[in-house]
Amino acid sequence: MRKDPNKPRGKMTSYAYFVATCREEHKKKHPGTTVSFAEFSKKCSERWKTMSSKEKVKFEEMAKNDKIRYDQEMKSYIPPKGGKGKKKKDPNAPKRPPSAFFVFCSEHRPKIKEDNPGISIGEIAKKLGELWAAQSPKDKAPYAAKAAKLKEKYEKDVAAYRAKGGSGKSDAGKKSGPGRPAAKKAEPEDDDDDDEDDDEEEEEDEEDDDDEEDDD
Repeated sequence: MRKDPNKPRGKMTSYAYFVATCREEHKKKHPGTTVSFAEFSKKCSERWKTMSSKEKVKFEEMAKNDKIRYDQEMKSYIPPKGGKGKKKKDPNAPKRPPSAFFVFCSEHRPKIKEDNPGISIGEIAKKLGELWAAQSPKDKAPYAAKAAKLKEKYEKDVAAYRAKGGSGKSDAGKKSGPGRPAAKKAEPEDDDDDDEDDDEEEEEDEEDDDDEEDDD
């Protein structure tokens, strides 16, 4: 499901504004140079922790103003009809397995949150994406293997779900009575991935409109 382009950009936290400012400062001082993502994040986090409340005020004000902007825009925002409508989920249907990337995210998200206090959901998504892109095929292999195992389990669960009547196949062959239609086929819910996936969709939503300077 793609994001509605008319939906207001997600609000930013004071820490997110601080990181954006640090990035701008670095670009001005070192134009054309690249910086280690992990090293940059660590330095921002350490600097934020040592800043006084007075120094953080301007970033907090920026976050407050952005929240006001977001709240105002959301008041007039009308979601597209049918765009967000979700079909009812069968609680007994197997949940779709996460991809290798989301297995990676679930493992690294806690560390990123710990190293970057106050970080926004959008910034977390961006950091995870950059961290994943920096991994070599060899580094990604364990996550792909785990995702493959989860997918294999999911397929077995789906088969068991259908065998128990989740798909309606077991009832479809039985005559319930003259004139009565066969049970309707009910496919297992194609959920929006696991809880991590739902998280990431939210994170991507907030991040879509951020500046594209984050290639650094």
